[in-house]
Amino acid sequence: MHAPNASEEPPVAMLTVRNLPDEVHRALRLRAVRHGHSMEAEVREILELAVSPEGRVKLGALLADTGREAGLSDEEFAVFEQVRDKTPSRPVSFE
Repeated sequence: MHAPNASEEPPVAMLTVRNLPDEVHRALRLRAVRHGHSMEAEVREILELAVSPEGRVKLGALLADTGREAGLSDEEFAVFEQVRDKTPSRPVSFE
């Protein structure tokens, strides 16, 4: 097993759906157009929503809500961006 290089992208799973009825294909295409997505992006979103736990709070959304509730101005929020450590993280080595 080799440690991933920082420039390597993680493997991406692929899924092929066979025997999709024409009506479902058309509905997916129309739904994607309404949302401004490709069909592939629309299907990914549908699948993510279908398998994500109900009531799950994502950390980024929680932090953004906290900032809004605190009434931070854009200038105050920009301070966080200025002091944030932007050094890329390195994978842990167990050797």
